[in-house]
Amino acid sequence: MNIPTINVRQTGLNIRRLMDANNLVIKDVQKVFGFNTPQAVYKWVHGDSLPTVDNLVILSAIFGVGIEKILVIEKGAGQ
Repeated sequence: MNIPTINVRQTGLNIRRLMDANNLVIKDVQKVFGFNTPQAVYKWVHGDSLPTVDNLVILSAIFGVGIEKILVIEKGAGQ
């Protein structure tokens, strides 16, 4: 069975690319989410963690793309 996985590092690079394409900086994204600190956004763009599903929906709206354009999904290896 091939089980796909999310490439966290590449997804973070994707988030950074989409931020750049929309002329957004970390502080802009932080404000949209109402975060007190930018730590979560930094973790996303550095590939240390993934946004939650509800945050992915918001990012998708901010960037004007579908969630599948944010996540980098890799095909799994056969078992």
